[in-house]
Amino acid sequence: MVLNLTLVALHEAENQIEVSLKQSLKSLEPSLRPPFTLTIPKPDEYAQLNCAILHGILTEPQFAKTHIKHMHAVVTDGYAIFLNLLLKSVYHLYPKLLSSVKNQLLWVTKEMVRVSAIGYDVLLVSLLRQIIGGDFSDDNLWLCTKLVTLLLDKWDCFLEEVPHILCSALYVFLRVLADHCRLNGEKLESLKRLEVHLCVKIVKEEFHLCLKIGRDFVRLLQDLVHVPDFKSIWKDLILNPSKFNTLGFGAVSQIYCTRTSSRYALLRITPEMETQLRFLLTHVKLGHEKRHLTWFARKFLNEPDKETVIVDIVRFICCAHHPPNEIIQSDVIPRWAVIGWLLTTCRRKNYIEANVKLALFYDWLFFDERVDNIMNIEPAILLMVHSIPQYVDMTNTLLEFLLLLVDNYDMEHKDIIVKSVSSAFRFLESKGVIKSLDVLTSCPTISPSLKEGLSRLLSCGKRESSKGFLSGS
Repeated sequence: MVLNLTLVALHEAENQIEVSLKQSLKSLEPSLRPPFTLTIPKPDEYAQLNCAILHGILTEPQFAKTHIKHMHAVVTDGYAIFLNLLLKSVYHLYPKLLSSVKNQLLWVTKEMVRVSAIGYDVLLVSLLRQIIGGDFSDDNLWLCTKLVTLLLDKWDCFLEEVPHILCSALYVFLRVLADHCRLNGEKLESLKRLEVHLCVKIVKEEFHLCLKIGRDFVRLLQDLVHVPDFKSIWKDLILNPSKFNTLGFGAVSQIYCTRTSSRYALLRITPEMETQLRFLLTHVKLGHEKRHLTWFARKFLNEPDKETVIVDIVRFICCAHHPPNEIIQSDVIPRWAVIGWLLTTCRRKNYIEANVKLALFYDWLFFDERVDNIMNIEPAILLMVHSIPQYVDMTNTLLEFLLLLVDNYDMEHKDIIVKSVSSAFRFLESKGVIKSLDVLTSCPTISPSLKEGLSRLLSCGKRESSKGFLSGS
């Protein structure tokens, strides 16, 4: 009997990827036991054999070593087809895979790393994306443990062959650690030690990889300064950058000026979540979004701890989902509206709300029109402007947060931040994202102190002065 890969509800149809793998195993099962045939299969036969072997590995742990030896014996394409099948299984099936199948999936992943199969780095990225922020379930913590252990065990291999995997892993585990370090308990202690060890190892031994991440590396690191290992790293970053012994690196401002690639924002969104968000932001009309948002919240934000993933969603929307003009000019729900809704769902915990706002404004703090994308900063200004008629409290709250950020985020580099935020406002105006900044500076329902602070910020941005912008400071 051919076993299932996934747990499928009665009302759900079987996934076609699983159907294909299952059918291949069913038709080729007799030929998957030794002795194996020595004839070279035709291309279509080879593809089917890859399907059959993969299904056998995932559902027959007792024969897994035999199946993988068979794969090694017949491979003619550097495992390209086999890796592609693994990738599809992770991307489309992972959340529903049976626990035993997930275990086999990680086992065969290690084997693909061992033989340097073509595309194993893409497979690892796909698995990293399955780690869910704010999820303390046994399944999620198990995946964290398996991947961080693999990354440490195969450190030399990854450093030599695919160093970008270590960049991706650092981004993921810095973010995940922020969640894990807020909870105590035996079940988390050993995992936290492994995650801290991996991240500290990358930062201290291969700091040049941190620089490739760009400014979001600093944002994530700041969320961990209460952890002793990272507190010392932060002090060195600010006070003693030469300690990192990296050619050309001399100050944290260099990291601020490096825009983080959108692929890092994608790392913290599962493929399933990405699919739903892109559908929402591409097909759902404004005014008809309520049931879609309710479903999304029930599916992905249904537990208090999972609210932290809202930070990741906002970064994804700002940095990785840039709709074309035909969508922007249509009646599809805009990005700013979804972010506004997300902000209203995370008000039970102040630190989450603050981190969501920071995620929204982060590119403003170091905006440079020569290297930054206007689409990263567009949602924040549109949310402030469009909230004025009915939800001016949202406008006031966001504007106050931004001015406080300018005043307090990094006093040593405040002049850079003043210039960047002022430049962001004026660039948005010049490109027609908003008709005029007067909509904020002259609005009667916006707090007078905030309007005054914004006006001073805009004028100081031209002079590159750095006095305070709130309460006349």
